[in-house]
Amino acid sequence: MAGNRAVAYQGPGVVEVVDTAYPTFELQDGPGVNPANVGRKLPHAAILKVVTTNICGSDQHMVRGRTTAPAGLILGHEITGEVVEVGPGVEFIKSGDVVSVPFNISCGRCTNCKKQRTEICLNVNPDRPGSAYGYVDMGGWVGGQAEYVLVPYADWNLLKFPDRDQALEKILDLTMLSDIFPTGFHGAVSAGVGPGSSVYVAGAGPVGIAAAVGAQLLGAAAVIVADMNADRLAQAASFGCETIDVSQEDPRQGIARILGREEVDAGVDAVGFEARGHGHGAQEAPATVLNTLMDITEAGGALGIPGLYVTGDPGGIDEAAKVGSLSLRLGLGWAKALSFTTGQCPVMKYHRRLMEAILHDRVRIADAVHATAISLEDAPKGYAEFDAGVARKFVIDPHGVTGKVAPL
Repeated sequence: MAGNRAVAYQGPGVVEVVDTAYPTFELQDGPGVNPANVGRKLPHAAILKVVTTNICGSDQHMVRGRTTAPAGLILGHEITGEVVEVGPGVEFIKSGDVVSVPFNISCGRCTNCKKQRTEICLNVNPDRPGSAYGYVDMGGWVGGQAEYVLVPYADWNLLKFPDRDQALEKILDLTMLSDIFPTGFHGAVSAGVGPGSSVYVAGAGPVGIAAAVGAQLLGAAAVIVADMNADRLAQAASFGCETIDVSQEDPRQGIARILGREEVDAGVDAVGFEARGHGHGAQEAPATVLNTLMDITEAGGALGIPGLYVTGDPGGIDEAAKVGSLSLRLGLGWAKALSFTTGQCPVMKYHRRLMEAILHDRVRIADAVHATAISLEDAPKGYAEFDAGVARKFVIDPHGVTGKVAPL
């Protein structure tokens, strides 16, 4: 049997590449696996040789120790791979197919899946609706920052690329379909972005950049990206976004400078629960982004909130924040009749059309997020650099398939 290597969270600030089990068609016990899932038979699954798997800001929350993730958890929910084996219950996916894996694990059978709400599938996580690979409190499905990974409900979950050679040529773009591109696009869609819109995107990390690209794809007239990181703001400006450095400029003043008015049509939170306040030397203030968006979004507008918020944060600034309770100006949001969309992105709602946009050269998401291929062994360095705020999206290539791996 083949071996397997993977990236494991070992404690706050520590990730290591470890030897781990090769996947089988049964969910084994391990760090983070819900006891009710142990021994679950998976005849509907496929085993993938991982082509690319990305480091995500959501992974970084765990690695910083800001969740209740257990030591030894195999990380990675952004997965693109080649099918090497299928279970007896798989009918349409075949060995050799190159596929994108939505980070949401879903069954395709429950009432939520049938309503395209694959982010809150009822059958894959005994703890609560919704699941993901390699993530805390998501049922214990093993992560894909590895050489090989198992994907359940393969016929349902996997997006097959129509042409293998074309897919490998565009792999650094297509790898973004597993999470950040649909997630950012979902943030823009749920904020009501359309032709001629003005949109404020809080956060210039990869998801914020993807939201900005998504807003442009939807026809926004002005996409304003706000952050405190000069390199990330420069990355946003490189493909036509306006920018506000909120360590130096008040958001309303920045919007007025750009638009001639102090409010936008739509707001996107691509920061989440580790948000900081505004101004020079601002400290963590987790409600800042949501309160700002309520302030600067016009009455009757909408907020898309793909930024992650959690129910358990050991590093929260106070007891309320540790359980996900924030001091929101809900009265302001109510008075302005604002709409809010929270939760995981239902990736399958968007990924096929976004794939077509990539394949037909309508969008270059890899360039926008500065995709950078690295080896599996360099993953710990990638986490460290990402945590330091580099304007890159690190793409782990365990088998050297991209031909673009560079040492860190």
